[in-house]
Amino acid sequence: MDRNTNKENIIELRHISRTFDDGFRVVEDLNIVIQRGEFVTFLGPSGCGKTTTLRMIAGFESPTEGELLLNGEDIRDLPPNKRPINTVFQRYALFPHLNVFDNIAFGLKLKKFSKTDIVRKVKKALEMVDLEGFESRKIQTLSGGQQQRIAIARAIVNEPEILLLDEPLGALDLKMRKEMQLELKSIHEKLGITFIYVTHDQEEALTMSDKIVVMSEGKIQQAGTPEDIYNEPKNAFVADFIGDSNIFSGIMTGKYKVRFCGAEFECVDDVEDGTMIDAVVRPEDIVITTPDQGIIRGRVTSVIFKGVHYEITIQSGKNEIVVQSTKKAELNAVVGLYIEPEGIHIMIAGNLMNRIESGVDREYKLTFLNGQLDYNILSLIPGSSFQTDGTIVNGHGDVIEPDKIRIIVSIKPRDITMSDDKEAGIVRGNIINMVYKGDHYSYVVRTEEDEDFIVDDEYLWNMDDYVSLIIPKEKIQYTLKK
Repeated sequence: MDRNTNKENIIELRHISRTFDDGFRVVEDLNIVIQRGEFVTFLGPSGCGKTTTLRMIAGFESPTEGELLLNGEDIRDLPPNKRPINTVFQRYALFPHLNVFDNIAFGLKLKKFSKTDIVRKVKKALEMVDLEGFESRKIQTLSGGQQQRIAIARAIVNEPEILLLDEPLGALDLKMRKEMQLELKSIHEKLGITFIYVTHDQEEALTMSDKIVVMSEGKIQQAGTPEDIYNEPKNAFVADFIGDSNIFSGIMTGKYKVRFCGAEFECVDDVEDGTMIDAVVRPEDIVITTPDQGIIRGRVTSVIFKGVHYEITIQSGKNEIVVQSTKKAELNAVVGLYIEPEGIHIMIAGNLMNRIESGVDREYKLTFLNGQLDYNILSLIPGSSFQTDGTIVNGHGDVIEPDKIRIIVSIKPRDITMSDDKEAGIVRGNIINMVYKGDHYSYVVRTEEDEDFIVDDEYLWNMDDYVSLIIPKEKIQYTLKK
């Protein structure tokens, strides 16, 4: 079957969210369309919501909000055994007391297929996974890769419309994992059915997928072909998570011109002059030259042989630049670096300002941080004044009710300092994400009030570190939400 000839949608997630009983939202407003016959991979770090999404498609979890459509019909209330979907788990879940034949035939026997049909279907499934003649083998005698193939055979023998695979290669060693990546891709092409795959391994996703859905913090960051995801990342998280990337803060200086790392480069992205950007440069797109031929210069601080290339780290001013080259560089040598315009990908810089929306209490104090921030509300409302009864009236003498006021509190990431002294700042939380940007790290800190702060810091902290945020009050800006 040619899976590219039939392009109708088979699965649609429309504004899908999943909130646990404790109020934690693990998946938020997912919107994705999966076409019949596609190999789609949900990719992201642990805790990003990808497995929960898979479980909702399988029917093991129910969405809190949104629509989950199969062939155009909402299946949120359809039990797992009524869905034309089978799942392959990381631990395979094979029955150790049954041989290979009985493991694969288990579902067929429950469905009351005849013995003749069962034998025919099991034989065909074994042929699909290249394990003909293994019918009488015991599960304990099989290698990890063979057990994984049996788990796939047991799933496909039921002829599902969709096969879900939840990190099925996680228990295999590196060599076997690479072999099974190609095997899975081959099985998918033979079957022509829809594969939905979950992994945190970028290489797996790039190797096998027709479409990759990159997730972080319960949200889709980007969806597209492997080539699109790798070459045209939408934000710093995707660029940092997919493959190796140098990410530098910079500014557009003219048409097809950008400045970062202290130098001006030509690029192929036409972004308005003066726009603050993040420049993404893959290590393999940087060429080491003589100092006089490079656009920038630096000193080699590290050279590591990686088998097919050398990973070379170069310090240029405050910026650390990683290069992948088949040619070795000498430690401490001064070199030039050259980047072709096509090797520079421009992203509009996000999170240049932390913006938190806050209400006010009956005394017109901010509810954000329990009124710890001092601000002049009258300066935000022209012509307003306090009355003797504590209310505020506008220039027309009308009372402005506190519940009608919303204030935007803004702080630049570079104006926030992180400290391990829990009493140093007025905000505390855990680091949930980090991206290195050449001369500093960009962190995301989720506070105890469930607010996310972007913090720029030159020092290296660890994921999940509990930190205190020091925010100078004179650096905070307040605006009235219209």
